[in-house]
Amino acid sequence: MFPKPEAMIFDMDGTLFQTESLLIPAYHATFDEMRREGSYTESTPDEGIIIGCLGMVLEEIWRRVLPDAEERVRQRADELFVRYELEYLENGYGELYPGVEDTLSKLKDAGIRLFVASNGLEDYVRGVARLKGIAPLFEELYSAGEHQTSSKVDLVRLLLERHKVRSAWMVGDRSSDVEAGLKNGLTVIGCDYAGFGDGSELNGSHVRLRSFAELPGLYA
Repeated sequence: MFPKPEAMIFDMDGTLFQTESLLIPAYHATFDEMRREGSYTESTPDEGIIIGCLGMVLEEIWRRVLPDAEERVRQRADELFVRYELEYLENGYGELYPGVEDTLSKLKDAGIRLFVASNGLEDYVRGVARLKGIAPLFEELYSAGEHQTSSKVDLVRLLLERHKVRSAWMVGDRSSDVEAGLKNGLTVIGCDYAGFGDGSELNGSHVRLRSFAELPGLYA
């Protein structure tokens, strides 16, 4: 058991949102479109590569997915991918993890301030929260795309400073979340149910969750 925090800061993908339920169809649509227009002629890179990159900023993701491509090809992939993600999101693709909405409501009712800190783009992060019905539960949604931060450490630091948060938990599924929490002096709750990373992703977290609904049981 930990002391009840003033605030909790959540990653979005792999923590609140089952990213692969939106990402995989958008990923394949991106490369199908690029082949149609002639900007890319090879087969679609294995979807496991982009799933393994979740939590990174988009620039780094495309360097890993297309390591040998010209920059203009990566930029086109990025442009189309974002377009398809938003389009599919509006059309109902994508799901929250089980228990997310109910658990967030319980935390908010308990007086805990709720935030999102994501390495995603602003329209995507806000779109997921709005279309999945959880936006009203958060005090604010922070994204690397909106604030142009180079790391989640900087994004979380900005959030803490702007909102004068004195004690908080960082809740996420990737090593970038662990780093952001530890370097900002926060308790780190690792989400071990998405299955995107290897076993070392959450090294350094203070506790690991097997389901999101376990969260309220962690504080006294």
